[in-house]
Amino acid sequence: MPTEYFPVAVLQNSVKMTIEPPTGTRANLLRTFTNMENPELTKTKAPKKYQKLLYGFAFFHAILQDRRKFGPIGWNIMYEFNNEDLKVCIRQLEHFIDEYPDVPFKDLQFLASEINYGGRVTDDKDSRLIKIIVEDYITPKIFDDNYSFSASGKYKAPIYGDKDSIINHITSLELNPSPEVR
Repeated sequence: MPTEYFPVAVLQNSVKMTIEPPTGTRANLLRTFTNMENPELTKTKAPKKYQKLLYGFAFFHAILQDRRKFGPIGWNIMYEFNNEDLKVCIRQLEHFIDEYPDVPFKDLQFLASEINYGGRVTDDKDSRLIKIIVEDYITPKIFDDNYSFSASGKYKAPIYGDKDSIINHITSLELNPSPEVR
């Protein structure tokens, strides 16, 4: 951020650091869940539903981040999706789970694909793509323990449990996922 009162010489002689998103779906999921504590995984009125959808949003976030490494094949325009986008989705999820008897999936999908992440998407084809991707992860089918995010069945939301069981589930995923995961 430009400023008149910060000496340029200090900045030029300083070490600059940036936080890069982790590469790969597994690394991104691990980063998300490693930073959480057990109470965060059960803080709603319906913790089982919340945890499944929380994982769905985390997987959605990881996929959006991971697509960037494929350049124009992943996105027509490079977007800077970040953890704040995911945090907003999680806060909205908490609110909807606590305030509504049934999970409003269409509302959650719309908020994620059109507002939280989609607000910075400017290409019409990328916009269509993000809407399609979110439908795979934020769906009533996610509550079925056999529902898979991929054709092979390797990528599923973990069965309800504590942080350690979720981390174990994530570490069992392939380090380099196959293209079957969007």
